[in-house]
Amino acid sequence: MPDAAHHTEAGDRHPLSARLMRVNHAGEVAAQALYHGQALMAKNVVTRDWLLDAAQEEADHLAWCEQRLTELGSRPSLLNPFWYAGSFAIGAIAAAASDRVSLGFVAETERQVETHLSDHLERLPDDDARSRAILETMRADEVRHGARAQAAGGVELPAPVRFLMRHASRVMTRTAYWI
Repeated sequence: MPDAAHHTEAGDRHPLSARLMRVNHAGEVAAQALYHGQALMAKNVVTRDWLLDAAQEEADHLAWCEQRLTELGSRPSLLNPFWYAGSFAIGAIAAAASDRVSLGFVAETERQVETHLSDHLERLPDDDARSRAILETMRADEVRHGARAQAAGGVELPAPVRFLMRHASRVMTRTAYWI
């Protein structure tokens, strides 16, 4: 887990931080599902192995977010099973088109996640160094995933697909913030 001042005193229980970390946890559940769905339908073994490796890094992010939620006295989204199921299906559909489309989907997803994490970093309370360290590490990993997917041959997705991805993400993040 990224290192920062580690403590769980009552003053560390930021309601905003807890909500933001719940959203990030739900996003990592969805990322796991996307990569698993994509790996299942990958045409090329190299692509499949890369997706599974990326999913393992996302599992680290998931664990960090879950631990941070516990430290903040909060809980994951109650809708995580739905986020997983829907994201798995979306990942499988993207990969069914082709490995290049699947990799393009990864690249676009990671671009959107980078923006989302940057927004959360701006919104975090100034004294929440622990959450900040986690999100900064996650953002760097997501940028790397996106760049690798693009370099591996990911195609640019059409504007309407990118638009739908952004709006589906907004539904998940706004819902997970509360539920």
